[in-house]
Amino acid sequence: MPVECAYRFRFYPTPEQADVLNRTFGCVRVVYNRARAMRETAWAERKERCGFKQTNAMLTALKKQPAFAWLNAVSSVPLQQALRHLDTAYRNFFQRRAHYPQFRRKDGPQSAEFTKSGFRYRDGALTLAKMAEPLAVVWSRGLPSAPSTVTVTREPDGRWYVSCRVVAFTETLEGGDSVGLDLGLKDLAVLSTGEKIANPRHLAKRQKRLAREQRRLARKQKGSKNRAKARLKVARAHAAVRHARHDFLHKLSTRLIRENQTVCVETLLVKGMLKAKRHSKSIADAGWGELIRMLAYKAAWYGRTLVKIDRFYPSTKTCSACGTTGHALTLSDRAWTCPDCGAHHDRDHNAARNILAAGLAVTACGEGVSPGVLRHSGQSSMKQEPAP
Repeated sequence: MPVECAYRFRFYPTPEQADVLNRTFGCVRVVYNRARAMRETAWAERKERCGFKQTNAMLTALKKQPAFAWLNAVSSVPLQQALRHLDTAYRNFFQRRAHYPQFRRKDGPQSAEFTKSGFRYRDGALTLAKMAEPLAVVWSRGLPSAPSTVTVTREPDGRWYVSCRVVAFTETLEGGDSVGLDLGLKDLAVLSTGEKIANPRHLAKRQKRLAREQRRLARKQKGSKNRAKARLKVARAHAAVRHARHDFLHKLSTRLIRENQTVCVETLLVKGMLKAKRHSKSIADAGWGELIRMLAYKAAWYGRTLVKIDRFYPSTKTCSACGTTGHALTLSDRAWTCPDCGAHHDRDHNAARNILAAGLAVTACGEGVSPGVLRHSGQSSMKQEPAP
């Protein structure tokens, strides 16, 4: 099955290549910010809508001005791609899929995207426009096809990465069981089989080192070289947390998809839960949303089914043995006994079993919305009989 994906590799640029890329990042940032300001001014003052066509004309006129002649020293492909990214950002905002586009900052991660006309890939060597030598990429694995786009990124910790967008071929997995997942903080996930996956708490484990580096950064004089070195150490401490979390979630999601034909999860409003002051840091550290996102696209890749249960479905307060619901439970009740049938339940295991039962009911009805993903409306219970 052909799927589009990105292969990310680390590379080590020469001083000349780093200079070209840094100038490209600066030009991309200037073009993006000027186009955003132009679109915002046009609507605020004249109620005019500006799209890629208008901003591209602005870029052409800007290159002809003597004060911006340095824009011609870099490849024009990343500059036009920046305008397309801005247009996509506005479209996502108006369709309520993202926040309002912000100005790009100089001290954050920097990136530039090259299409096929902006790079050359031959015999495992990747050469970007305006460069005479190929990049020293650490090819940890071979590319399944020639890349259609290449994105170069410089992270705040000083590391350089290149992402190649390719078409890969995945095999459809067959066999496997069905499993329900109940996500939490004490245990990251409790399966309907009774297995508990401990929460690794990546940020909490590295909080001491991160706090020490942040204190050292706060004492450095602004604009000094020592402050730049301290900022680099803080960025690397954050990168260690991010990389460890992504590695763990990738391994967990891959294992669940390979072992199970159907995976049922509860849809959580993580954005709203992060407003809780007491548990917001732990919720962000757990990465529930990223785990569900990985399960969704991997299920589509390998022919599996991911069922998303409505977050209002009372999975915790429903007895998985007799099906009665509405039991009064508090967050401190980690185990409870059903007053109707007398069954004793572990709170999270019981919720996982109910999520699995609701997910299997959805797959039986065939209420699909997109390939590999099904949804549960939460309007019916497990015990309800089908309509005649």
